[in-house]
Amino acid sequence: MVFQDCVGSANPKHSAGRVISEPIKNFLQVDKEQEDKMIGELLEKVGLNKEDQYKYPEQFSGGQLQRVCIARALSVKPKLIILDEPLSSLDVSVQAQILNLLADLKTEFKLSYLFISHDIESEKSCVAPC
Repeated sequence: MVFQDCVGSANPKHSAGRVISEPIKNFLQVDKEQEDKMIGELLEKVGLNKEDQYKYPEQFSGGQLQRVCIARALSVKPKLIILDEPLSSLDVSVQAQILNLLADLKTEFKLSYLFISHDIESEKSCVAPC
Protein backbone atom coordinates (compact mmCIF):
# COMPACT_ATOMS: atom_id res chain seq x y z
CA MET A 1 0.00 0.00 0.00
CA VAL A 2 1.19 3.50 -0.84
CA PHE A 3 -0.73 6.19 1.00
CA GLN A 4 -1.71 9.70 -0.05
CA ASP A 5 0.01 11.28 2.92
CA CYS A 6 3.58 10.04 2.65
CA VAL A 7 4.62 12.21 5.60
CA GLY A 8 1.97 10.69 7.84
CA SER A 9 2.70 7.14 6.71
CA ALA A 10 6.41 7.29 7.57
CA ASN A 11 7.32 7.38 11.24
CA PRO A 12 9.32 10.61 11.75
CA LYS A 13 11.51 8.89 14.34
CA HIS A 14 12.61 6.20 11.87
CA SER A 15 15.20 6.56 9.12
CA ALA A 16 14.19 5.74 5.55
CA GLY A 17 16.06 2.47 5.86
CA ARG A 18 14.03 1.49 8.89
CA VAL A 19 10.78 2.54 7.19
CA ILE A 20 11.61 0.23 4.28
CA SER A 21 12.88 -2.57 6.52
CA GLU A 22 9.69 -2.89 8.61
CA PRO A 23 7.83 -5.10 6.10
CA ILE A 24 11.03 -7.01 5.31
CA LYS A 25 11.44 -7.89 8.99
CA ASN A 26 7.76 -8.76 9.37
CA PHE A 27 7.23 -10.83 6.23
CA LEU A 28 10.55 -12.08 4.87
CA GLN A 29 13.10 -14.24 6.57
CA VAL A 30 16.40 -12.68 5.58
CA ASP A 31 19.54 -11.95 7.53
CA LYS A 32 20.73 -8.41 8.30
CA GLU A 33 23.20 -8.41 5.38
CA GLN A 34 20.47 -9.37 2.88
CA GLU A 35 18.11 -6.84 4.42
CA ASP A 36 20.68 -4.02 4.04
CA LYS A 37 21.35 -5.06 0.45
CA MET A 38 17.62 -5.09 -0.32
CA ILE A 39 17.15 -1.62 1.17
CA GLY A 40 19.97 -0.16 -0.93
CA GLU A 41 18.68 -1.81 -4.10
CA LEU A 42 15.11 -0.66 -3.47
CA LEU A 43 16.22 2.93 -2.90
CA GLU A 44 18.15 2.86 -6.18
CA LYS A 45 15.15 1.32 -8.01
CA VAL A 46 12.99 4.27 -6.96
CA GLY A 47 15.59 6.87 -7.95
CA LEU A 48 17.26 7.57 -4.62
CA ASN A 49 20.76 6.80 -3.33
CA LYS A 50 21.76 4.01 -0.97
CA GLU A 51 22.98 6.65 1.48
CA ASP A 52 19.45 8.04 1.72
CA GLN A 53 18.58 5.14 4.01
CA TYR A 54 20.14 7.09 6.87
CA LYS A 55 17.97 10.17 6.35
CA TYR A 56 14.80 10.88 8.27
CA PRO A 57 11.43 11.78 6.68
CA GLU A 58 11.80 15.53 7.31
CA GLN A 59 15.03 15.49 5.29
CA PHE A 60 13.20 14.48 2.09
CA SER A 61 11.03 16.45 -0.30
CA GLY A 62 7.47 15.19 -0.77
CA GLY A 63 8.39 13.39 -3.99
CA GLN A 64 11.45 11.78 -2.44
CA LEU A 65 9.49 10.61 0.57
CA GLN A 66 6.82 9.17 -1.71
CA ARG A 67 9.62 7.23 -3.42
CA VAL A 68 10.66 5.85 -0.01
CA CYS A 69 7.06 4.74 0.54
CA ILE A 70 7.02 3.08 -2.89
CA ALA A 71 10.25 1.27 -1.99
CA ARG A 72 8.58 0.11 1.23
CA ALA A 73 5.65 -1.26 -0.78
CA LEU A 74 8.04 -3.07 -3.13
CA SER A 75 10.07 -4.57 -0.30
CA VAL A 76 7.90 -7.68 0.07
CA LYS A 77 7.84 -8.37 -3.68
CA PRO A 78 4.10 -7.92 -4.17
CA LYS A 79 2.10 -8.68 -7.28
CA LEU A 80 -0.37 -5.88 -6.49
CA ILE A 81 0.23 -2.44 -5.02
CA ILE A 82 -2.67 -0.29 -3.87
CA LEU A 83 -2.01 3.42 -4.27
CA ASP A 84 -4.37 5.78 -2.42
CA GLU A 85 -4.15 9.20 -4.08
CA PRO A 86 -0.35 8.86 -4.39
CA LEU A 87 0.06 12.07 -6.39
CA SER A 88 -2.37 14.48 -4.80
CA SER A 89 0.12 16.22 -2.51
CA LEU A 90 2.90 16.51 -5.11
CA ASP A 91 3.82 19.23 -7.61
CA VAL A 92 2.79 18.59 -11.22
CA SER A 93 6.37 17.98 -12.37
CA VAL A 94 6.95 15.55 -9.50
CA GLN A 95 3.65 13.83 -10.28
CA ALA A 96 4.92 13.09 -13.79
CA GLN A 97 8.20 11.72 -12.40
CA ILE A 98 6.36 9.43 -9.98
CA LEU A 99 4.02 8.22 -12.74
CA ASN A 100 6.99 7.46 -14.98
CA LEU A 101 8.66 5.62 -12.10
CA LEU A 102 5.51 3.58 -11.44
CA ALA A 103 5.23 2.70 -15.13
CA ASP A 104 8.86 1.51 -15.16
CA LEU A 105 8.42 -0.48 -11.95
CA LYS A 106 5.22 -2.03 -13.30
CA THR A 107 7.13 -3.45 -16.23
CA GLU A 108 10.26 -4.43 -14.32
CA PHE A 109 8.50 -6.17 -11.43
CA LYS A 110 5.41 -7.33 -13.38
CA LEU A 111 3.18 -5.41 -10.98
CA SER A 112 -0.49 -4.62 -11.01
CA TYR A 113 -1.74 -1.38 -9.48
CA LEU A 114 -5.02 -0.42 -7.93
CA PHE A 115 -5.21 3.38 -8.03
CA ILE A 116 -7.61 5.20 -5.78
CA SER A 117 -7.89 8.61 -7.38
CA HIS A 118 -10.12 11.55 -8.19
CA ASP A 119 -7.94 12.51 -11.16
CA ILE A 120 -7.62 9.40 -13.29
CA GLU A 121 -6.54 11.42 -16.35
CA SER A 122 -3.16 12.14 -14.78
CA GLU A 123 -2.63 8.47 -13.99
CA LYS A 124 -3.66 6.93 -17.31
CA SER A 125 -0.07 6.44 -18.46
CA CYS A 126 0.56 4.14 -15.52
CA VAL A 127 -2.69 2.19 -15.51
CA ALA A 128 -3.03 1.68 -19.25
CA PRO A 129 -2.19 -1.84 -20.42
CA CYS A 130 1.31 -2.33 -21.79
